[in-house]
Amino acid sequence: MNFNDGFAFIPLYATAVMCLAIFVLLIISKIRKTANVSFIALIATAIIGGISVFCATQKVPEGTKTTGLGIIAVAMAFSAFLFLIYSVILVLMEPKKAESSAANESDSKKKENSVLMNVLDITQEDVKLLDINKEFSAKAAECIGQDEGLSQVLDHAIKTAVKVTNSDGGCILMIDDFDDVISVKAFTGDFPPPYKLPDDMPHKPMRVSTNFKYASFQLGENVFGHVATSGKAELIDRPENDKRIFQNGPEEFLKSAGYIFAPLKINDKVSGVICLSRNYGAETFTEDDLHVVEQIGEYAAAAVKSLTAVKDVIEKSERNKESEIAARIQDMLHPAKLPVIPGIQIGTVFNPTEGVCGDNYDIIPCRKDRISFIMNDIAGKGTNSMVIMIMIRAMFRLVVNTKQSAGTILTWANKGICGESFSTDHFASCALINYDPETKKIQYSTSGSSSILYYNAREDEIRLISERTEPIGVDKTSEYKDFTKELSSGDILAAYSDGLVEALNVHGEQYSRETLMKLIKANHGSSGKDIANLIKSDIKKFIGNANQHDDQTLLLIKIQ
Repeated sequence: MNFNDGFAFIPLYATAVMCLAIFVLLIISKIRKTANVSFIALIATAIIGGISVFCATQKVPEGTKTTGLGIIAVAMAFSAFLFLIYSVILVLMEPKKAESSAANESDSKKKENSVLMNVLDITQEDVKLLDINKEFSAKAAECIGQDEGLSQVLDHAIKTAVKVTNSDGGCILMIDDFDDVISVKAFTGDFPPPYKLPDDMPHKPMRVSTNFKYASFQLGENVFGHVATSGKAELIDRPENDKRIFQNGPEEFLKSAGYIFAPLKINDKVSGVICLSRNYGAETFTEDDLHVVEQIGEYAAAAVKSLTAVKDVIEKSERNKESEIAARIQDMLHPAKLPVIPGIQIGTVFNPTEGVCGDNYDIIPCRKDRISFIMNDIAGKGTNSMVIMIMIRAMFRLVVNTKQSAGTILTWANKGICGESFSTDHFASCALINYDPETKKIQYSTSGSSSILYYNAREDEIRLISERTEPIGVDKTSEYKDFTKELSSGDILAAYSDGLVEALNVHGEQYSRETLMKLIKANHGSSGKDIANLIKSDIKKFIGNANQHDDQTLLLIKIQ
């Protein structure tokens, strides 16, 4: 076929125009997301259009045949025409939805999970339980440091168990190791009580559920206690035929289609029980449900243990900080230097234990005819005990300067402490000895467990001269007696706290008052300071590496 010079290049111009249209349509299709337009297609379209323009603008020498060029031009124009029609179709298509891509990714992920499950030989149920375990871990981490953290974790556990097993209600009971009871700590939905209701309780849903939410049971009392003590899960699919389930009445809300009881257990240590129920007339539970609840019980137990462990660490850290402050104050309250008093030798022992137990001694040369020796042992630990100690010390330092007797001073101090709003676990044992250096007489009084030993040099014997009475801070009406005694040269008085004679060695044996008395008697010829140092060394040797739980304090007075 032979084309003349002007007609031969018309298809080339047409191809260039169509390529431009195709390029525009592809761009629109890409923007509208009606198709996945390749960047290479755009480049190819641009190249074809460019070549067409280039060829159409070239001069052909006169007399040159353009048959081949014409055929190529027509072919390119026809191809471009088809490509143009295809581009129009792409533009007119509906845009692809994002969900389609997400669905493809989801399907791809499911296939990957399916392959992984086959390789690891796990089931879909195992995957679900792993997800539940992650949720428990996240919940425990979220609740750390919160006042209601434990309640939130238990509430999450029971709601998860109810949802996963399609139950109608459930509860979690936790064991109190100190009282050997198990108490309801979380409750949701409808849970017919499997125990006998009180005879005088109206059979109304609200009254019954309220009673159960605050119930406590002995560990061996019912099915809750049985599961808690045995550590074995129970599936009861016919409650009406099970002797462990009490039938409280004909009302439908008091009946159940079935129960599951599973322990909250870690390393054979049971901390509670998770319980589920389905309403009367519903399908009963299956063994698969039981397995799931057992796993949830373990997850819940692990979450609770993690939460309580972190809480214990935080509380211990706070106690340690409090104890450090209180210990510094306690140390400051002791006399920085023992006073030098003519005719008297003084020795002391003070071995404080961690946590501050509140022992304190004081020596107050208040008047020419009175030197007051004070031994205090405050019950309890921490800053609360320290406050009581400071109050008693301040009272004594103020009142011993008067002419009031030792017993009266203790009585006044007791009324002052009882007048404050302190709980009775912060009481004090005190020993007050008023010594008159001119007459060598003592007037003394004691409260609580504080004790005074007296070594009589003339008779070479030692005995207890104090009596056990009511501690300071217990009863506002308590009154304390006065006792007097004349001393001679070589006599020894030793006031001490019960932590000293009750100090334990590694075998659990007490140091004992008898041991202290023998040591004082055997070394009565030594100075007061030396006797105290011998006692301190002997106690240290006796204790060895055993942990102590109370301060060991002694105030020894030897008359020259």
